[in-house]
Amino acid sequence: MNQVLAKKLLHSKWTKVEPVNKEKHFAIIEVEYDELGKVVRCLIQAVYSANEYEIDWRTLKDPTIWRLGWC
Repeated sequence: MNQVLAKKLLHSKWTKVEPVNKEKHFAIIEVEYDELGKVVRCLIQAVYSANEYEIDWRTLKDPTIWRLGWC
């Protein structure tokens, strides 16, 4: 399991284990928190295409989908 801290998500870098449309490397570009400090929105951007996707940040914990850093 990848260690993911909600407070340190912004600007973190990730590699998708199985790339789709040549999109393999990503960076978290926007994170929104509620008044209790919980993540309510997470926006990730593909380095190759600059496409942006809203994701459930908890999926980053799954090592079968994501790897921390750019591998």
